[in-house]
This record gives sequence, structure tokens and C-alpha cells, in this order.
Amino acid sequence: MPTVHDWINNPLGVVDGLFAQSNSCPDWEKKVVEYFKEKLKLNDAHTWVPSLNDVPLHYLKPNSLVKFRCMVQDMFDPEFFMGVYETSDPTSNSKVKCGKYKDITEGGVDFNSRNTVTSERQTFYCVPIPGESQWVKESYAGTSQARVVPSTSYVPNRHKRSYEEDDEMDTQPQQMKNISQGAQSSAESHGNIEPKRQETEAPSHDSSPSHCTSSLDLNFPLPGEKGPACLVKVYEDWDGFKLNDMLEVFGILSVDPALSVTADEREASSLLDPTEGMETVEEQRVHSPPASLVPRLHMLYAQPLVHNNPLLPSSVLENNGDYLSSVLGELASIRAELLTYLTHVLLGDSLAAEYLILHLISNVYSRRDVLPLGKFTLNLSGCPQSSSYTEHLYTVIQQLVPSSYRLCMSLHNMNNQRMVPRKDYTANRLVSGTLQLANNTSLFLDETQLEQGQLDTTGVRNITALGNLISWQKVDYDFNYHQMEFSCNINVLITSEGRSLLPSDCQVHLRPTLNPPNLEEYLSAVRVAQVPSQLNKYRIYLSVARALNYTISDEITKAVEEDFVEMRKDDPQSMSAEDLHRLLVVARLLSLSHGQNTLSRDGWMKAKQLEALRISRTPQQKCVNGNEP
Repeated sequence: MPTVHDWINNPLGVVDGLFAQSNSCPDWEKKVVEYFKEKLKLNDAHTWVPSLNDVPLHYLKPNSLVKFRCMVQDMFDPEFFMGVYETSDPTSNSKVKCGKYKDITEGGVDFNSRNTVTSERQTFYCVPIPGESQWVKESYAGTSQARVVPSTSYVPNRHKRSYEEDDEMDTQPQQMKNISQGAQSSAESHGNIEPKRQETEAPSHDSSPSHCTSSLDLNFPLPGEKGPACLVKVYEDWDGFKLNDMLEVFGILSVDPALSVTADEREASSLLDPTEGMETVEEQRVHSPPASLVPRLHMLYAQPLVHNNPLLPSSVLENNGDYLSSVLGELASIRAELLTYLTHVLLGDSLAAEYLILHLISNVYSRRDVLPLGKFTLNLSGCPQSSSYTEHLYTVIQQLVPSSYRLCMSLHNMNNQRMVPRKDYTANRLVSGTLQLANNTSLFLDETQLEQGQLDTTGVRNITALGNLISWQKVDYDFNYHQMEFSCNINVLITSEGRSLLPSDCQVHLRPTLNPPNLEEYLSAVRVAQVPSQLNKYRIYLSVARALNYTISDEITKAVEEDFVEMRKDDPQSMSAEDLHRLLVVARLLSLSHGQNTLSRDGWMKAKQLEALRISRTPQQKCVNGNEP
């Protein structure tokens, strides 16, 4: 069997070896998957596998095992491929070949062979997790033990290309054809057609229809994002994956230049003879992009990610009793430190800091019909008019959570930004939007940037989409002739000067007790004072607290019901069903924030006190869409 590193450097050798035993072992395909699963379980074997997230593509060996931490942005139609085929090459030792986990066949194919087996696979278009924080990327990269060495054949061309102008990309298809017509490319020369750095960044989203141009749109949901996109070929159980799932995919990297040449030749032939291909030019460009820009990854195994916090085990609550016990023992002290830190950030307002902690650990844990249970959208009103304050507040949150995005609600952004994903039937793809986010992303809506003016049709549609996201934790994707509902689990924090124009579960009006002469210097000093080890404690605390299970005993349930009746006795208007629901959410989050997975009488009383303090700051206003401001 292969040595310890052969299964990483030459996984196709393992596949071909097991395929050779297919006559005596009919379930060889299952054995391939099991082989790599077992290898990845050994010690820290997964850290030996290079990652597309932090290793440049030209450093990676073609046809080697790599991993990719990503989100499923789109799902293409299934495709057929030759799972088994016979070569017409008389010099080949074995004429029957395995076509699985490959894009290109070896040698000539005997299409009349009875040994040919046509199989089916699914293709996912995957992008790096939108809004992933820099500390997450650095931490994942820091734990990697993968050894990669750039091939010398990549480097000179890479340096040359990086200084070329954008418009020279128009000549790339012709250059690739010239290369393909010359000497046969060796495996090491697969990097000759490399992406320029500018083309790994996402363009800004506007609401105008997208048209295919010479530069490839990588279709990242958030503007300004960097990193590789990838076409992931899935062979088993693809129905178990959903759009917007977070995955860590382990698969075989394919960057064969023939993929790019094939795409360009198809485009040229379809222009000459439109009846020759069923796909449109736009669809070919999207579904068969240059492999140097969008590599192919043939999935062997995919680990669904419940979270993308690298400081925690992938599954916090399963088989981690000792780890969880040690963390729970420190939760109370870490919470006190985090409360002090956030109180300083919120200019001395400890009540607002309490509610911010509750917001950061909130999580949709269940759905009752259409109602998402556990969400806690917080409207922090009374924010200083200085635009730098909300920027600093967002930076603080960005340092604490694994994924986040700050949306400045300026009139221009509202009227021009594409927030809702839509289906492009010409290119047969889902065009991403700002609200196509992975679960547990923190969405920071900065309403202090909103100025007077008129919202146009796009602006109204965007505001409606944000309202639906907050109220129902869903986004209705635009499929032209109909809308398709996609559930989500996104923490929304709204900062505003007055009450937000968007619905929220809870409004806390900021009451600063500090008035520093220089706000920017003060906030920068508060942030710098937090050393990395302390920030890591906060990051672990927030992820563990939101992952804990929670129950209410029958005894406490009865006590809460009696208390509710008592509160309504004197003034029925003082406590509505919506008020009770919010109070129960606050009590739940308060208990979890202290590391307690069940509600106690003390926890209930503390929640009532917090709510009474909050309400005393906020004038009573009518409930909107079941959400109290």
C-alpha cells in the first residue's frame, strides 16, 4: 500500500490501485472513500493536506490531495462522464482505465468498447466562506503542517503575468491555443496559464444585469472578497448538500490546461456554428472557466462545518466532554472580562454591553412553522454621529466572530447594491448577492450612514429583503418568474441614531457615561489593550455559548406562567404575549451566557430586571411585525 505521503501526493495512484481490484472487489468505490476517511482521522493527518484557502494555486501539485474551506454558492446540473473506459493505445499495460476523479482521459478512447461505463456526477460552484475574519484565516493557516514547494516552471511566468495590464487578458485565449498547438505540456507546466492577482477579487455588486465580458466574474457574494473559487465535482450523496452549506472539502486537484483550451475552442466553434453546441457562450464561460482561475476539485470526502472557528473542535458538543467541561468552568470569568471590554467600547454603558453579549451568542435553534426560534436582532440606537464610531464598533465585532459583514445603509448602497441572489437563465447560474451568507454570519447594518433622499425600486426591494431576513430569517431568491425561499441563520445588529426603520427583536438606547476628548484615539487604545490570547478566550466563549443545548424544567415553566398571570393582573397592557416571548429569549440567552443550560429562578429574575432597565430607556412604541423595537 502507499506510504504515508503517497496518498496526499498521488491520490489517483490509490484510486487506480483499488480500481485494479474491481473484479474481485465490486464495492471498490466505497473502499476508496473509506480509505481516505480513515487516513484523515489519524492523529492530525488533515493538517498535512495543503489548503486552497492559504496556499497559492501555483504552489500546489496537480492531481494531489488538497482541501478547501468553502460555501456552496451554486449547484449546476448533473453531468455525465466515463467512469470506466478502454484506451486504443496498444502500448498501454492495462487498456481498461478508471475515469473517476479525473477530467481528462489518458490516451485515445475506444468508444466501441463494451467495457465503457457512463456515470453521473454533480458540480458545485464553491467560494471561500463570505466575510470570514482575518484572524480565522491566519489561525487555520498557522495550524497547517502541509509542505508545499513552488514548481520552478510556475514562478517566472507568474511574475511576468502579475505586472501585465488588465486589458491584456483579452489575448489569453489565443495564447492558450498557441501553447496547446506547440509542444505537449508536461504535468509540471500546468501553471503556465495563471490568474492575475486582480482577478481573484470580487467586483462590487450593483443591481444592473451582468453581461459576460473578457474578465471572469468569480461571483463572490460580498464585494472586495479575495480567494479562489472552485468547481467541486461530487460523486456520492450530493442530495445531502444544500445551497449555502459550509464545507471542508477534501479532493483531488485538477488544473489541466486542456480544460481551459476545451472551453475556448467550444466558444469559438459555437460562434462559427451556433447549432453545434447546446450551451450558450455565456453558459460555457460560467460552467467551463479556465482551470487556472477556477480549479476543479474532485471530492473524496466533505466535512460539513457547524462553525468555522479554528480555535474549537469541529463539533463542540459531540465526543468532547473533557474539553467542554474545562471551557464551561471558565465561562463565568471570561464573560465578566468580555463584559468589561464591551462596556469600554460602548462608552461605559454596561446595559448595552450585556445585550450585545446576548446578541452575539444568539442562534436560530429551531423553527415552529415559519417562526424562527432563538433569533435576537439588536438595534443599538443613540450611536454617536461620528462615522468612525460605528466603524470601530464593527472592527471590535469582526475581531470576535468568525464571519461578518458591515453593510453601510447609505442611499447609494440601498439603491444600487444587489442584495438578493437572482437566477441568470442565459448563463444558467445563480448570480450572488450580499445576503447570500453562510449560517452564523454577523451582519452589521450601519443605519447611521442613511441620509435623506428617495429610495427607488431597487432600494425598496433591498429594504424589504432586510426586513424579511430580520423577521423570518429567510431570503427570497429571485428566479425571475417566481421567488424561492431560503432559510438562514444570520445575526443582525443595527446601529442607528434614532429608532431603526427596520424591525428588530430588541432596541437598546445607548447611554454613554464616558466622553473622551478624542473618540478615535480612545477606541483604538481600548482595542489595542486586548492581547491576542485574551481575544482568543472571547472567541471560544462566544462559540461555545451559542452551541450549548438549553432546556426549561416543568417546575420553572409553571413558575413563569404564574408570574406572567401576576404581571398582567394589575395592567393587562403591560405584558403582551410578544413581551413574554422576548423575555423568555432574553432569559435563555442570559443563562447560556453564564454557561448554564437550563433556566433557574435567579436567571428568570435577572432577565426581568434587565428588561425593566432597557424598557425604562425606550419610549413604549407599537409592536411591528411581532418584533418589539
